[in-house]
Amino acid sequence: MRILTCDEVREAEREAIGRPGMSTLVLMQRAGHAVAQFCLSHFKFSSVCVVCGKGNNGGDGLVAAEALREIAAKVSVIILAHDVDQLSPDAGAMCSRLNLKPIWIENEAELESATVHEALGSDLVIDAIVGTGFRPPLRGLARKAVQAINNALGTVVAVDLPSGVDADGRSPLHEDKDEVVFAHGIITFIAPKLAHIFGDLTSGPIAVSEIGVQPALVSHQANLQVMTGQEVGITFPPRVRDANKGQFGHVLVIAGSLGKAGAAALAGLAALRTGAGLVTIACPKSIQPTVAGFAPELMTEGLPETGDGTISSAAGDRIDALLAGKDVVVLGPGLSRNQETAEFVRKLMVHCALPLVLDADGLNAFEGRSHELKAGRSFRVLTPHPGEAARLACASVKEIQENRLEAARRMTEETGSCVVLKGSRTVVAGVSGETWINMTGNPAMAKGGSGDVLSGIIGAALARQAKSAPLPETGGGPGLMPAKTWMHEIYGADSKEQVKKYQAQQLQLNSVRASSFLKDVSVAAAVHLHGLTGDFARDMQHENTVLATDLLEQLAEAFRDCELQMDRCLFYLQK
Repeated sequence: MRILTCDEVREAEREAIGRPGMSTLVLMQRAGHAVAQFCLSHFKFSSVCVVCGKGNNGGDGLVAAEALREIAAKVSVIILAHDVDQLSPDAGAMCSRLNLKPIWIENEAELESATVHEALGSDLVIDAIVGTGFRPPLRGLARKAVQAINNALGTVVAVDLPSGVDADGRSPLHEDKDEVVFAHGIITFIAPKLAHIFGDLTSGPIAVSEIGVQPALVSHQANLQVMTGQEVGITFPPRVRDANKGQFGHVLVIAGSLGKAGAAALAGLAALRTGAGLVTIACPKSIQPTVAGFAPELMTEGLPETGDGTISSAAGDRIDALLAGKDVVVLGPGLSRNQETAEFVRKLMVHCALPLVLDADGLNAFEGRSHELKAGRSFRVLTPHPGEAARLACASVKEIQENRLEAARRMTEETGSCVVLKGSRTVVAGVSGETWINMTGNPAMAKGGSGDVLSGIIGAALARQAKSAPLPETGGGPGLMPAKTWMHEIYGADSKEQVKKYQAQQLQLNSVRASSFLKDVSVAAAVHLHGLTGDFARDMQHENTVLATDLLEQLAEAFRDCELQMDRCLFYLQK
């Protein structure tokens, strides 16, 4: 999902309201209902207070208040204005439809009234004072209202952005000296903004509702995206009724060594759990029975080994046989840093024409030789943690971490590979030129085996992409709802011109399906899914107790969550 600046959001809005039947009032209604849906999805409450500014952000809040009036026992509305004449035209129109008597606040002293204090004592307080387009600092009444919200004891949800935040800002919230709302959750519209990604605005959920706008049609200055369930839905569309295992790809995992059979098994099991039709694990012959014992669904191949129990260079003679009939290769988990094994890794990289995921000791085989990575013939994914990235780039970990975006992009340029720079806010720098930031995942995943699971998930995602059927001309896009349903939801059933426009866009997508972009998207989806499993595992257990095998158990929940995002058209940056 693209990250847009304020100007780009306005451009997207202008494009949207140029369509038949679309207006700023319609967008406001959709935004307000999305706020209500978001609040009901995450928080328990019986009373609500919505604090509205004079502009369209306040109008969104008024729509939300009216929607929640049917659900909550008590809903209060505070408007920071003298009367309706001071509101924007759309906010004024919404105020006239409000079946509630608002509390009008004209000056700071009125915020101290008993009526306001009672309203702000609600279980849920919705901040709808200012949003996208606001430039700090807050002054006067708005500033005082923000302080009052922060002093409230209820759950706080911010509409679009926490009031006081610059949408185009990149500074973390705690570094901002201006007064801002501290929210427990944020619901924004059309597209995420830079502040949602870099601002560290909340530890709670952040969701995006596109409200029928097509942000992909506008300029994109940041050249940066964030991963959501949307990418997962694109990569893993629903299976057709007559599906067979051959349609979901055969993943070859080359991994493991004496004492590290678990790494190979984790990668293979992750690929199976993520939907690969078949998985074969090629490993040193001595650990083959151990790997096979992890699950009867895993197929195994025993390879010649060194005296240390690692894959020997003699296995290079079997490369063609290993690759035959496979769709994706995952290479590296638990291989060890034996020099013969490293020689085998480098030989396979040169000869492999399949999409290949290079992880762990597979990456270490190219320490000081990263230039050799560009000699490969296939789409490749590198999955370094900061230490591995530093070794490949002949840099320090500090240098990598100081600018993770730039470090990942530089590695992509130097190696010709899609780079997954792991860590907090994992970065995916694609060979297509697009870069994604992932906001799922947590410290519970800082444990052995988590990276092996990720490599298997990426392998399955690439296998699914490789086996995907061409997009139907009238379909809703890869993994999206059918066009008829989608268009009805966004434009209404009778918008024939918009249906034609949408179908034309799908044809354009078809023409680039074989390009590296959709492979990059598949990698980004896999990273988001992996982080989401970690979030669910932490919530089910405790951040100290989560194991890599627990991630496998939570894949089903992560898939369901992404499907629900697609169904509701409400996409999460973090949950």
